[in-house]
Amino acid sequence: MKKKVGDQARLVEAVIEGIQEVKGKDIVHLDLRDVPNTVSDHFIICHGDSSTQVGAILRSVEKIVQEKTGQKPWHTEGTNNAEWLLLDFVDVVVHIFNKEKRYYYALEELWADGARKSYENVA
Repeated sequence: MKKKVGDQARLVEAVIEGIQEVKGKDIVHLDLRDVPNTVSDHFIICHGDSSTQVGAILRSVEKIVQEKTGQKPWHTEGTNNAEWLLLDFVDVVVHIFNKEKRYYYALEELWADGARKSYENVA
């Protein structure tokens, strides 16, 4: 069963806040709802400058999402090497990269048909 659009929006906002909380870099939200054959409605992509920061972003997102929405990820991947971590909330998938892997895989380019919104880091 699909979640309501308002629930998705609150989840996206909580994810962004979790990333900003630990100064994740180059935060991008791709709205894929109008793109055919996608695996999710929303991708949120960011990177950290070190494996420590990448792990901190993951923990911050999990914490803020739990506090704001009561949700936990359905699935998590990549925690062994902290080069590309994935938090799958089904309708919202969060990709947390180290900088080199992010530009190597270039997800923003692969899913360029999605509506793109960039977010600044907060102080």
